[in-house]
Amino acid sequence: MVNEWLLLFPEKVRALLERLPLPKLMTVEEIRVREGRPLEINYSGKYHFLTGNGTLTLNPEEAYKPDREDSHRLLDLISNHSLYTMEEELRKGFITIPGGHRIGLAGRTVLSGGGVEHLRDITGFNVRIARAVPGAADAILPYLFDKSRQRVLHTLILSPPQHGKTTLLRDLARQISTGRQGSREGSRPGLKVGIVDERSEIAGSRRGIPSFDVGPRTDILDGCPKAEGMMMMIRSLSPDVLIADEIGRPEDAEAVTEALHAGISVLATAHGKEVSELTRRPALGGLLEHKMFERYVILHRSETGMSFRILDNQNRRLTGSPEERRGGDAYA
Repeated sequence: MVNEWLLLFPEKVRALLERLPLPKLMTVEEIRVREGRPLEINYSGKYHFLTGNGTLTLNPEEAYKPDREDSHRLLDLISNHSLYTMEEELRKGFITIPGGHRIGLAGRTVLSGGGVEHLRDITGFNVRIARAVPGAADAILPYLFDKSRQRVLHTLILSPPQHGKTTLLRDLARQISTGRQGSREGSRPGLKVGIVDERSEIAGSRRGIPSFDVGPRTDILDGCPKAEGMMMMIRSLSPDVLIADEIGRPEDAEAVTEALHAGISVLATAHGKEVSELTRRPALGGLLEHKMFERYVILHRSETGMSFRILDNQNRRLTGSPEERRGGDAYA
């Protein structure tokens, strides 16, 4: 089934989604289910409400409003009827399910020792649909590869949430692991890639097997904290390239530094609009100050599609003119 993620939803909500025109259904990025409030979807970066007839509207008063039965059924489906086994996910506020789909949760927090112990009375869900986009990295990878030394340059990809960082990272892993032989652009060897997939979003693994194509020479540590996973990779799996999503904690920066000193190329993502913003973040500021990254890829989304800029570690623009290269909807 092409849109198997539809099976996540209770029958009434699923029936409404299935009435959407196929082009819109194929580009759905988020479905927001809020008990007693309008059902909202995001496709191609556009937000609409969904009516009880399965049509789109900008008027929240016309929208279908999921009831308690819908929210309880949805929670039952995404937890595979075993909510008690997902205590750690409930503490973090999200659940990642097979296929790399991530469901953010909202409800009442239960505190312990001043921290969040878990969520209860869950009535809000943000279902983010993960998709592979083969070719998303085509225009970017040439800037990240050093032909003379046949290595990937240390790279940080940054953008606000929902701008395609993970989608790009997934395709970079696939292309770097696969390599390229005999093309007009020249050959590129396939390299050993290690993915630390803390939220199971990059590879979408099911019982350790990736559901996305991340390349033939790729090893994955699924559900493993980034810093610990990067050190495990360095010690035992000898990757040529190490990939991690959404770094930002001090321990993440320490692990990145260790990998760079070990001669391992690092591809990572972080939230932000500009490189200058990251200098004010304690963990990442040190990496930037010491010019640990050789390339910065900045993704930007607008009504006309996706664009990107690539900078070197001197903040010099490498993508030439025009200022931003268009990437269509490749990173959506």
